Amino acid sequence: MVKPSVVLLAKVGIICIVLLAAGLVINHTLLPKGEDFIGAGDVSFCDSNGDVLTGRILDRFPGTIFLLGDASNNSGRAEEYANCYDPAWGRFRSRLKPAIGNHDYITDNGKNFFAYFGEIAGPPGLGYYSYDLGVWHIIVLNSQCGTSDCAAGSPQEKWLRKDLAAHPAQCILAYWHAPPFSSGFDADEPRTLPLYDDLFDADVDVLLTGHQHHYERFIAQDPEEDPEPERGIREFIVGTGGAWTDPVKTAPLVNSQVIFTDTFGVLKLQLYPGWYTWQFIPVPGKPRSDWGSDICVPNKGSTD
Repeated sequence: MVKPSVVLLAKVGIICIVLLAAGLVINHTLLPKGEDFIGAGDVSFCDSNGDVLTGRILDRFPGTIFLLGDASNNSGRAEEYANCYDPAWGRFRSRLKPAIGNHDYITDNGKNFFAYFGEIAGPPGLGYYSYDLGVWHIIVLNSQCGTSDCAAGSPQEKWLRKDLAAHPAQCILAYWHAPPFSSGFDADEPRTLPLYDDLFDADVDVLLTGHQHHYERFIAQDPEEDPEPERGIREFIVGTGGAWTDPVKTAPLVNSQVIFTDTFGVLKLQLYPGWYTWQFIPVPGKPRSDWGSDICVPNKGSTD
């Protein structure tokens, strides 16, 4: 049975958001306390200042920052982290939780990524770890499946199943770099589907990815890309951290709801007990907006 308190909180949050969108003044104390969770992927490219612009957005907000891989979009050399990434996003280290991306692996098989980020990137050399944020459980995975095997029965996949079993949280969010589903021209990463299957079986609520250099939001869906409003995972692609932007296919995937291809920006989530809100915040001069809310999958682990 869904807890009445969860439904009530979700309804209060949705009502508050609707009132805000309508320009009506409300008492912000109506909203219960949530956890600020904000970030993007594909951040630094040494010939771009987009990472400086997204860094200025992060300056405006408190809370935990997620990095969806490719902190360096050049070739993952030590000097790129020091001279290009660090001036733009380095000051957020104390509240940053990074995932690793394909460009981070180009030089020395990711050693410079792990050397630069150190303990905040989880166990050295793995690229997967988890942590709690309020009542939410957060899982960071490694989508570079040629290096960190994603197949069923692999060390990463077995670790994921064990972590999910050990953390039966009311709300769960996962993130990694390369999306399993995307409307972008760059190929999806179907090798991550065994990980996605595990997330779906555990009723995980949200998946954040990068790699494709655009912003995209999907409806909640299952591993076969069928709409699943009750138990599905809502995927966001936030490859807009500052490196460059790319176009998408003429015909987006059927479950894609929103796509922005012409702006850098970050995704800001508020994680509440039983529900969450999202807002895409573009850099100045780009009037792009996406916001909404949803409740977490109730009765996690139930097949009813």
